[in-house]
Amino acid sequence: MSTKRTLTITLQPDWKAALRTAGKRAQAKTYQGEVLNFESPGVFFSRLTERRWELVRARQGQGALAVRELARRVERDVKRVHEDVQALADLGLVERSESGSVECLFAEVHIDMHLRAPLQQAANPQVAAM
Repeated sequence: MSTKRTLTITLQPDWKAALRTAGKRAQAKTYQGEVLNFESPGVFFSRLTERRWELVRARQGQGALAVRELARRVERDVKRVHEDVQALADLGLVERSESGSVECLFAEVHIDMHLRAPLQQAANPQVAAM
């Protein structure tokens, strides 16, 4: 019986801390899911565009499918879909078979983003005077 694969996407500027956390999860006796970390929201949104998410959703839990057929189903150009699939494969969000078909093996993807206000610096005297 195979474990349902899950992926948590995190935004952690401190990549060393993210790596330590992933290492601790890997040492657990039971499957803890997998983690993909980005250092900033800008990097996240540049790598995982809306069109790429559409491809992940189209493949999630659906089995393998040829890139040409995937492009037809999402009504996009084959070349652009191929480029996006390659970017997603590089990130580990989809897998390519030797025959070139595409599959998303994650049954569940969770995005964990926390935006925190920056720490206040010493009061700006110019602002206080206004």
